[in-house]
Amino acid sequence: MGRFVLLVGLLLALLAGGAWLLGRRQDDLPAARWRLAESVGGDAAEGFAIADRPRAFAFPADHGPHPDFRVEWWYFTGNLAGEDGRRFGYQLTFFRRAVAPAADGAAERESAWATRQVYLAHLAVTDQRGRRFAAFERLARGAVGLAGAEAEPFRVWVEGWRAESAGGAAGGVFPLRLTAADDGVALDLLLATAKPPVLRGDDGLSVKGPGRGNASYYYSLTRLPTRGTLTLGGERFAVSGLSWLDREWSTTLLGPGERGWDWLALQLDDGREVSGWRIRRAGAAPDRLDALAVVEPDGTLRPLDPARHRLLASSPWESPTGARYPTAWRLSGPGLDLALAALLPDQELRLSIHYWEGAVTARGTLGGRPVGGRGYVEMTGYGAAD
Repeated sequence: MGRFVLLVGLLLALLAGGAWLLGRRQDDLPAARWRLAESVGGDAAEGFAIADRPRAFAFPADHGPHPDFRVEWWYFTGNLAGEDGRRFGYQLTFFRRAVAPAADGAAERESAWATRQVYLAHLAVTDQRGRRFAAFERLARGAVGLAGAEAEPFRVWVEGWRAESAGGAAGGVFPLRLTAADDGVALDLLLATAKPPVLRGDDGLSVKGPGRGNASYYYSLTRLPTRGTLTLGGERFAVSGLSWLDREWSTTLLGPGERGWDWLALQLDDGREVSGWRIRRAGAAPDRLDALAVVEPDGTLRPLDPARHRLLASSPWESPTGARYPTAWRLSGPGLDLALAALLPDQELRLSIHYWEGAVTARGTLGGRPVGGRGYVEMTGYGAAD
């Protein structure tokens, strides 16, 4: 959910510098950095649609873009294993950001390069046994085929990085194929679906704070059986496992005084998923949560009271950027006690904006039953430049 601020801050900073096209790898960026709070300040929502009431979701249309809103994303993460049990994590995320509303009264430019939409993508792969983490980004305008998104048949792409329906128009959205490659790292994955979309918040309206429209439309596909290949440094691995897709679109910003956020998504071995998040605010208890829920094996969303649960962070790791991230957590409350551990400490994406997003393991109890599983954690705002 805090990814909205990540995207707005990054794109405003890049656009202000005239960086329309970008392909960068981990640590291959100039020393100049942008502060998230400075990047998002004073960005008006006038002319864009806002998320201010529950709506009826329609699929497959809502898998596609919503250009009347300022920002949205297709956020894939997953935990995979090779045939020999070797563990991997991956992230492939696509962001769309409108640089101007469609109804701003300006005449449409005739140039084929003219566009109101900019797309950003992040690719990251974790190799536990090889102790490797690699991350890359690409940015392109939504014109002349460089980047874009379509609902039917579904596809979203930034240059050669793609998420698209592998069944074509007649075959529905699934299976989905993900393809991306950069500097010796590549993935080619096929994702099926085992559960229906889960609507977050109030029937898909996820409120972020006070004020009309300070919310997003938000759904998740929490269990996507996955198979395919990963390539790392010339080695090609056949892999299988589970992926997770978060879909969100919105216009307005989060409130002032918010330092960053922690987000987690866990896929348990008993067929359930656990997800939650917190916005870190000055003066707030460090172990508090803003939202927490369980997705049952049949796809039913069961919200948990965040006020009765805690997320305790430990085992700090210091990044080369100077940020200190926890790499272990305990999520606990009535009927829930899970210990989480990072697959690797260094899963920080050191791209145009620094943030930590990485694969984790989970073990403990849920509803009095022992469980294990894997998932992803995202953390932002831990460094002075974030």
